Parts: sequence; structure tokens; C-alpha cells
Amino acid sequence: MDVLFCTSEAFPLIKTGGLGDVCGSLPGALHELGNDVRLVLPAYPQVIERAAKLETIASLVLSGASAPVKMLRGQFPGSEATLYLVDSAEHFRRPGNPYLQQDGSDWPDNAQRFALFARAIVALALGQADTGWIPQLVHCNDWQTGLAAPLLALEDDRPATLFTIHNLAYQGLFSRTQFQALDLPPQWWSMNGLEFHDQMSFIKGGLIFSDWTTTVSPTYAREIQTAEFGCGLEGLLKQHSARLTGILNGVDYQVWNPGRDRLIPHPYTARTLRLKQENKMALQDAFGLPVKPEVPLFGHVGRLVEQKGLDLIMELVPQLVQRRLQLVFLGTGQPQLEQDLRQAHGRHPTKFGVRIAYDEQLAHLIEAGSDAFLMPSRFEPCGLNQLYSLRYGTPPIVRRTGGLADSVVDADGPNLYARKATGFVFDDAEPAQLLRAIDRALNLYAQQRVWKDLVATAMHQDFSWTRSANAYLELYQRVLEAPRTGRDGLHRNPSPDVAEILA
Repeated sequence: MDVLFCTSEAFPLIKTGGLGDVCGSLPGALHELGNDVRLVLPAYPQVIERAAKLETIASLVLSGASAPVKMLRGQFPGSEATLYLVDSAEHFRRPGNPYLQQDGSDWPDNAQRFALFARAIVALALGQADTGWIPQLVHCNDWQTGLAAPLLALEDDRPATLFTIHNLAYQGLFSRTQFQALDLPPQWWSMNGLEFHDQMSFIKGGLIFSDWTTTVSPTYAREIQTAEFGCGLEGLLKQHSARLTGILNGVDYQVWNPGRDRLIPHPYTARTLRLKQENKMALQDAFGLPVKPEVPLFGHVGRLVEQKGLDLIMELVPQLVQRRLQLVFLGTGQPQLEQDLRQAHGRHPTKFGVRIAYDEQLAHLIEAGSDAFLMPSRFEPCGLNQLYSLRYGTPPIVRRTGGLADSVVDADGPNLYARKATGFVFDDAEPAQLLRAIDRALNLYAQQRVWKDLVATAMHQDFSWTRSANAYLELYQRVLEAPRTGRDGLHRNPSPDVAEILA
């Protein structure tokens, strides 16, 4: 199958979060299954620097660009997959974060930047940029690619389109003035188009005009059809539920594997768990904590935002410091939560270790050296750190939501007895429930024989990308056989044969 995979970030070229991890792994896994999957990204400076063997294959005249846009072709690092880069200096040749200025605010022309990216995707999809190749299916990811499907829907002869929501909370919202500046069909400014509460929504365009929509876990696919998680789009998603599918993300076990991880001082397996203790002591030392391997150590890596439940942890500081434990935190995010963590460290330096930064090597050490991983997210479309934690034998403590509900089995009595338990799960985003889950983990940690069984079960879980890639391939075939979305965003009635397939 020939697939054009469209994303605004992909590890190791560029990464700001889970989107980069997923889009750096899934295309390679699909390619290894015998498919011609090609990635297209904006040509940010760091991407050009890290990409290999780039050549210019086309010069495109696109609406929204004052100069011709170059299409570069190369090879994605560590893979045989082809890489395309959309090279427009005025849009993408900027330092730092691909979406944010140095002060943390959005680039004011993000609408123009990613509208141009979408137009370049269309050129590739129609064979106008690389004349030797036309994809059967275009797979877009998150709001930055949300205009590609609407623009392709204007074409009579086009590939099938699939749009993946990685986090519905980030919708790509812009003003009507910006909509008018993008030279888009005026009829799209309506409730049946891109308009959303008097703003333009890129992600709504992807939802309405794509032939199919996916999310990154089955539970999240159900949750976003409710008012609690739908971010105002729950009605639209419920209306389109027949073509909405949840597929749990996978893990690149070439990168996240404690037995071969070059970023940790002591690689280990389920049979050499004593070496995990060596990593624990290295982690305690790295954060300036007392090096006491017998003290339970809880880790957290991620964006320091309320979505991730950091405020729940902060509310528990008075209770946590009374317990025999240590905690380490790595990440950046909301200034107030960063300040709260610094204050907790200042008041309790033997209990709290804090690093306000992005550090890939330290993230690996936290997974390897922690006894348990804190991930009390209010919502979590999929989550990756809990999957990393399982493989590293670091049982996660999670809320029962999204991909966390789909991947962590609670350590209650029956699950422990059946050796199915892999972590600790609580239901509501309340500090008291999180504290009870932490206390359950502490009580079980004191029973080392049972704890080791829990760790061993977690380490043997399979969340590889091969598993997820096969699910995507099955869906791709289903999308190719399904009715296409028209220019008006409506689906044409399927033939009897296709209707039978869909049923």
C-alpha cells in the first residue's frame, strides 16, 4: 500500500511531545510490513540539519507563499522510508519550537504556516511534487495537518484520507480575519465547515472532510463523544461515530528497552532486576537525593500541566512528605506548577527532586531508576510514558481514562492472584483517590515477593508498534473501500458490497 504520512513533528528529527514519538515510529513499522509509507514534514532548521541525503525534487507555486516552495526528498533516519520536507523559509526557517516563540506564545502566523503545509501535502498527494509517486491514502495527524483533507475534498480524483486526533484539546483555533486571509472557500465559514464558535478550527476541518477519523486509544474514541472530553466537538464526533476508530499507540522497543538502552548506566532485563537498583541509586544521586535504595522512589516525566494531574500531586505534598518515599520530576510547563515544584524541592530537598527541563537521557533514567511512575492524568488520549514504564518494570499509577484505561491493569486482589496486574488505577481526578493509589503501591512495595511478580508481569506486556501497525493496515484497507467525503463534507452512500463490509 502507498501511504503519505503527514505530521508536523517526528522523532528523531524534531519532537515536542507524544506526537513526535508516534509519528517517528508508526511509519517505520508500516514500512517494515511491506508498505511504501512516506513522511512529509515542514523543513524546520533542525530537521534539515538531521535529515540525510536531501535533494530538491520540485519548486511549487502555492497560495500563501511569496516565493516558490521547494519540496525536498531524502530518507527518514534509521529507516528505509522516504522523507519529504516542505521548504519555505518565510514559514519554517525559525529557531526553537515549531509552534511557539521564545516567550512561550504561539507564532502569530501559525494559521498561514500550516495552511501552506496543507497545500504542499495536497501537491504531493496529487502527484504534482514527486511525479513518480501518487499515494493511495493520505494519513494526517493533529490540527497542524487539519486543512489537508478539506483541500483534497475539492479534488475529483484524489486519494483516500484519514485523520488522527492525538489530543483534541489542541484544535488550531484562529480568527475569522485569519480565515479570510487564507484564500479558502467562503462557504467553509459555517457550522458545517471550519467555523467553531466564531473561530476557524483546523481540527474540525480534519474531522468533517476526512474519509475516516482515528484516535490513539479505544477508550479515548468513546470519551471524546461526551461533553467531559469532547472540547465542544462531541456532537460532531458522535454524529460521525460510524467512521471513528480508536487504535492504541505502540512503543518503539528499539528505543525504549531496558535491556539495550544506551542512555541508562546499567541495562537490565526481567532476569537481572538487581541492576535496576543500580539505576535507582544513579537516579537518586542525579537529583541530589539521599542514596537509599530501600526507600520507594516515584518518578514523573512529562508536561507540567493540569491535564497531567500535576496539581493533584501538589495538593498532596503535606501528606507525601510524611511517608517513607522520594519523588523526582522532569519536565516543563505551566509557570505556576513549575514554581510549585521548585518550592516543594526547596522545603523538602530530601524528598523531592526536580528538574525543569527537557532531557531525553534523564527521562530514560527516571523510567529505569524509579520504583513506580506517577501519571494521574485528568485525560490522556493514549499516553506513552505508562507504556515505557511497563517495559522498564516501573508500575504506573494512573487514572482510569483514555489510553491509560486500555493499557494498565489494576493491582487488586484478583488481578494479583492471576498475575495480570501491571499497575495501580484510580477512577476520579481527586487528590484523595490518588493518595490511596500511592498508599496501595507503598503497601505492595513492602511485600517484595508480590512486588517482583507485579514488575515481571508489567515487563512482559507487548505494546509494540508491529501490533498497532497491523491494526492501522486493516483500517487503511477499510477506508479505501469506504465511501469518500464530498466537497460539502458529506459521505456518499456506499454500494451494497461496501455497506456489507462496513457492517
